[in-house]
Parts: sequence; C-alpha cells; structure tokens
Amino acid sequence: MPEAATAPATRATIGDSEFDRDTALTRRAPGVYDIDLSAGWTIISAVNGGYLLAVLGRALADALPHADPFTISAHYLTASQPGPAVVRTDVVRTGRTLSTGQASLFQYDDEGREVERIRVLASYGDLDTLPDDVRTTARPPAIPPMEHCFGPQDGPAPVDGSSAIADRLILKLDPSTLGWALGQPSGKGEMRAWFGLADGREPDPLSLLLAVDALPPTAFEIGLKGWVPTVELTVHVRCRPAPGPLRVSITTRNLAGGFLEEDAEVWDSADRLVAQSRQLARVRLG
Repeated sequence: MPEAATAPATRATIGDSEFDRDTALTRRAPGVYDIDLSAGWTIISAVNGGYLLAVLGRALADALPHADPFTISAHYLTASQPGPAVVRTDVVRTGRTLSTGQASLFQYDDEGREVERIRVLASYGDLDTLPDDVRTTARPPAIPPMEHCFGPQDGPAPVDGSSAIADRLILKLDPSTLGWALGQPSGKGEMRAWFGLADGREPDPLSLLLAVDALPPTAFEIGLKGWVPTVELTVHVRCRPAPGPLRVSITTRNLAGGFLEEDAEVWDSADRLVAQSRQLARVRLG
C-alpha cells in the first residue's frame, strides 16, 4: 500500500495534529465550550460540514461518560463561518453501554446575537467492547492503487472558490469518478477516493466524521456545479479503524426537487467497513 509515498516523513499522532488542534474546545462551564473555527477547513468559502461535525462530536465525547460516537445526526441550520463559536451540550440519558446527548453550535451575527448553526443528537459507547462477529454482504470499493489515482493538485484547474481543506488532506480520487474535472461528467453520481490527513495522523472515530464529508460532491459527476450545502447528515461508526489510509465511496441515486442524497461507506486498511453515512443536500439547478 503506497502510504509511505504520500504521508510526511514525520507523522503527527492522534492528539497532536492540525485536525486535533483545530477541533479542540475550551470548556467555559459544564456543558459549554468555546472554539475558534479554523479557516483551514473551508471549501468554496464554506466551513466543511464534516469538520464541524467532528467539533461537535468532540464536545459530546467530553460531556458524555462514553468516548466513541456510535451514531450522530446533525441538522445544518445556517452557514458557519471561520471564527469564534460556542458549543452547548446536554446529556439526555446515560446507560451502561450507551449514552445519548445533544449539542448545538452557535455563532454571532453583526449585532452580537447568537445564531444557531448546527444541532446534533448522538449516542456514544465504547467501540473496544463490541463483539468481533461480522456478517455482511458489503464489499470494499474497487479503487485503483493510490499511485494511479489523482488529487486536487493533479487537476487541470481547481474548483472555483476557496479549497483550503485540500491542503490538509491526502485525497486521491478514482479516475473513473473524475470526469467532472475534465468537463466530461459521467452522470453516475459516484465518487471514490483514498483518504487520509496530510500530516500523517492515523484515523480514529473522530476523524471518520470528517471522512464521510470530505470528497467532492457527487453532484459534480451528475453534471452540476457550485456549492452543495448539507441539510442533514447522519453517521454510523461501526468500529475503530486500523492504521493506514481509508477508502471512501459515495453514491447518489436520486436527485429530485433540488435535493439529493449521498450514501457514504468508509473502509479501513484491514478491509473493514468502519463508518457509514447518509446526508441530504441542496443543489442549485440551472
């Protein structure tokens, strides 16, 4: 696996990487956290939804007695901007194996009033206690070796707008899902890629919340352009990922009424399905 050719010589560790620093929160009071949302995780001038979900996921990991997200559902209410934000959490229920909590992220308008950006409901547990029994018909996506795939730096032209997030990722796209970048979208609504963090930090449950929303929108391969804002995103974390690059596969089967769904699967280096997600997103037609 060509990980060594793409990861930096000095690898960041979990807890000591740009991703960890940019999702770190300061506890102001029980259940209340401050954060400065980094401009480093923007795409087309918008803060990436997966990064935002990881911020809220980290707050809930601190607020709840269990550390690992099992399922987390977010509604994106208004567009987040880089800069100061506050996260408020609430413990809904605690149990022996699962705890449930909710969280909201707020920013401030020009008059200093709080505006809710995202609201999340999640259940947390301990992934290390789950049984090893796996019965599945799912198969890892067929993606060419990493050296035969292409990243943002290989394209003929960048996507219009800011794409600062691309500098923080190892993202190598399957050539068969890159027609949009050449002006020849396939129309299939598929996107597949190798995924990792550019500083070499290994994947963990928190970074899986980023991985499901880090690829270019499947709308590009349908022939659409521009921002595709997330309305709702639900992620299921199935197990703790093994070290090494991840493979992410995203598909859209239905675009109707100006909305589409994206179903994502994330597979680790041990060929395990480690996360799944579905999101509803708005598209601009015409």
